[in-house]
Amino acid sequence: MNGASRNSRNGTGRNGQGRSGPLDAVLALRDRFGGGDRGNKNRGRASYNLRNRLILVGGALGLCSIALVGRALDLQVISNDFYRQQGDARSLREIPIPTSRGMITDRNGEPLAVSTPVESIWANPQELLKNPARIPQLAKALGVSPDALTRKLSQRSGKEFVYLKRRINPDEAKRILAAKIPGVFSQREFRRFYPQGEAMSHILGFTNIDDLGQEGLELAFDDWLRGKPGAKRVIRDGAGRIVESVDLVKAAEPGRDLTLTIDRRIQFLAMRELRSALERTGASSGSTVVLDIATGEVLAMANLPTYNPNAVGVGNPDTHRNRAVTDVIEPGSTMKPLTVASALEAGVITAHTKFDTNPGWMPNGKYRTTDHRNYGVLDTTGVITKSSNVGAAKIVAKVPNQAYYEFLKRFGYGHKTNSGFPGESSGVLAPPSRWSGTTKQTMSYGYGLSATPLQIAQAYAALGNGGRLIAPTFVKGERHEPVQVLDPAIAGTIMRMMQTVTEPGGTATQAAILGYHVAGKTGTARKFNEFGGYSRRYVSFFAGVVPVNNPRFSMVVVINDPDPAKGYFGGFVSGPVFKSVMEGSLRLMDVAPDDIDTWMAAQAAAEAKRTKASGKPSGVVLPAPTHASAALPSPVGLVTPPGGAR
Repeated sequence: MNGASRNSRNGTGRNGQGRSGPLDAVLALRDRFGGGDRGNKNRGRASYNLRNRLILVGGALGLCSIALVGRALDLQVISNDFYRQQGDARSLREIPIPTSRGMITDRNGEPLAVSTPVESIWANPQELLKNPARIPQLAKALGVSPDALTRKLSQRSGKEFVYLKRRINPDEAKRILAAKIPGVFSQREFRRFYPQGEAMSHILGFTNIDDLGQEGLELAFDDWLRGKPGAKRVIRDGAGRIVESVDLVKAAEPGRDLTLTIDRRIQFLAMRELRSALERTGASSGSTVVLDIATGEVLAMANLPTYNPNAVGVGNPDTHRNRAVTDVIEPGSTMKPLTVASALEAGVITAHTKFDTNPGWMPNGKYRTTDHRNYGVLDTTGVITKSSNVGAAKIVAKVPNQAYYEFLKRFGYGHKTNSGFPGESSGVLAPPSRWSGTTKQTMSYGYGLSATPLQIAQAYAALGNGGRLIAPTFVKGERHEPVQVLDPAIAGTIMRMMQTVTEPGGTATQAAILGYHVAGKTGTARKFNEFGGYSRRYVSFFAGVVPVNNPRFSMVVVINDPDPAKGYFGGFVSGPVFKSVMEGSLRLMDVAPDDIDTWMAAQAAAEAKRTKASGKPSGVVLPAPTHASAALPSPVGLVTPPGGAR
């Protein structure tokens, strides 16, 4: 039987044909190497079928392969959203598209603030710290120490973004990137530039490193000027470089332009003359405001000391404030025309009422109200012409307290002008319930209340505008409705009274302008000392309107703390500034003169003087001028140099 079995295994079974296939080969090998003996020994064990086992294993492997292929198909084709998102998160980025702020121009379209493209250098700290040998090279290019740069990167080692240097010249950025330091990149930003420099700084203000308004009109109109950044999707490679722009998420919207009421030429005139006055008088600071009477437009607003808005970090931050809007001062004798107007409105005096100012002073509680000298008997006009404190005190005594308070409130004292300028002060005007026995009398000549230069300019503009008060504005095209605060006839009377101030015998002949009638008022106020009293330091004013017959401009000049040894009266200190600025402004705006006779007389006198000096008759007959540009001689130095030179 064993022999038959062996014969069978040697290939004689199954119809006498030889075995074939891998299974038969395995069985043959088993028999050859002693499989038969082991079979006899294990005859008691359960038999097994190797073929079936191999088929089972192969089937299992096949099913696993099919499952893997199916899962791969599901992940990569059918349900691939999750893994696509995970892949995109490692290569797809949404980056902002920077946009520029709107341009600010003056009333004639001259640029005052523009945005220029710059570059900012940034780095991926995780990648850059893997190349510490390149950090000294980068530090040298950035202009910082290697230790400081390493410390900055180490502190942000868990981040993928850190600014290294912002808002630099594009050429400088190219030089830094040319080193091809791993993990260092640049991005486009915008930087604000102010072509007119310090001449416009207090009006415009400035922006911060993120191009957001911080001061002045840049802050007031930040929402209007600031654009809306866009966004786009890009693919970055392993080094962080953008290799493809995939999609525009949101288009960038540039900021809107803003046209101001400011006239750059008048602004430079105001700044130049204010600087000259401070140098001449040794004063510490000064402010000027020029308003268009008919519209309330601010044509110029200058302050000294000033600063360069293109280099905000340099200098004293105290120079950043716009003194013409934020600083309050006791207005001094510039209040006297309003005091007289309130009495005329109340009907308690007329333009011809007499006031005995002898002996040049009068009691005010335990104090005295004094004049510069004894003016004797003055009529109402004379009180303004000579700037008599005693006369003003006697006038205000006839006006009821509440009526006087309400009158000043109507002219804008005690509340903001609503110009929209950030940080504007409302001044101080206490109600009658808080007045002491001396308050009303001192208020009549400008003590016991405070106002900004802009408030004073607004009040004088109302006098020149027939008693109509218009809120000041810095935006061209914006109009505020006028409010009738005084009878036009009374306003005209006050204007004629103030005209005498700049004529011979008045306190401000230095403010007179040849060819034009000027209405104005000087003021000289003593400053507080540290003990709560008044010192021998002064604030010198001049507020005026020109021309009287057809008022066009209202201007206020405030000079703070002039050297008493060089003179401190308002007519001497501030009057010449008014004259120079207004003389140029009238010419620039082509305003016709309203005092031709005086101009002709002056020209004839000058011609006669030249004739006498030469000894020969000129034979020249001067025709009466018919136009402003022909009527006035060209003022010296009114050509405004470009770029803020003065």
